[in-house]
Amino acid sequence: MQRRTELDEFAERIRDTLLAAALQAYEDAGVQGLCAEGRWEAAVGAVRAVDVGSLASAGSSRVDMAGNE
Repeated sequence: MQRRTELDEFAERIRDTLLAAALQAYEDAGVQGLCAEGRWEAAVGAVRAVDVGSLASAGSSRVDMAGNE
């Protein structure tokens, strides 16, 4: 079994954050009565709106503190 690294955990946090944003936007758009295409556009927009810079800087500081590159 492969050991999980800090980088693996960081990548999973990014994926989970993006997925949560997309799912929430998709559901919200459905409640507002948007069609499937509109819901998809809302989900994509939510993913684009996530501040990946803050996610990246938070992750890189954790990796730096661990002594990894």
